[in-house]
Parts: sequence; C-alpha cells; structure tokens
Amino acid sequence: MTTIAPPTGLTIAEAAEQTGLTTHTLRYYERDGLMLRDVPRSSSGHRVYAEADLRWVTMLTRLRATGMPIREVKHYAELCQSGSGNEVERLAVLQAHRTRVLAQLAEVTEHLGAIDNKIGLYLSKVDLPDE
Repeated sequence: MTTIAPPTGLTIAEAAEQTGLTTHTLRYYERDGLMLRDVPRSSSGHRVYAEADLRWVTMLTRLRATGMPIREVKHYAELCQSGSGNEVERLAVLQAHRTRVLAQLAEVTEHLGAIDNKIGLYLSKVDLPDE
C-alpha cells in the first residue's frame, strides 16, 4: 500500500545528493526491503524522504562500507523493521560485524606498517632535493 506523504521532505534526487548515493541505489534499498519503512510518496507519486530515512540510509551505507554482506544487512534491517523485542539479536549482529571489522583493521594496519618500513628503507638510500 502506498502512503501519501505531505509535501515536506526530500525528493529521491535530493536524498541521493545528501547521502552520496545514486537514485538507483536508493531504489534498490527500497526494492530489496532494506529501508525501515516504505518511503512515502507525494500526491504526485514522487518519493519523499524524511531525515529518519536519511539516517537509516547512512547506517546502511556504513555497514556496507565496512564489509557487511548484503544478506546480513538485510537480516539486520528485518530485525529493526520488526520493532522492539529483538534488541539482543540486533546487538549480536552488530557485535559480530564489529569483531570482523576490527580484525580487518588490524590486518590493514599491519600491512601499512610494512609499507612504511619499506618507504623508510628507500628514504635512507636516496638523496631528496632540499626544499
């Protein structure tokens, strides 16, 4: 069922600009059931995004940017959509993801250290022009 929204809020183009996503991605999030709610529509049928929608999209973007698989993002979204009573499961999803992100961060930090060491070796062997 389509909800008719009051004319306040952002169009999909404005929401895309604010979130840094494409309109295609926003439509995908809706189509795949990742939004917390059905994004309401204006009387002309255009989507109207509220601040809460943008905050949720930002969270989705952060989960994806930190490597959470889309199926896990969808599971988390479903938990949030179903309302209160499953906070323990939501917490478990986020804590498991946090553990993976910390492991990835430690690995990247180790790789960065190796790169810095190699840079140090090269810097000790080359003459750089004075500034």
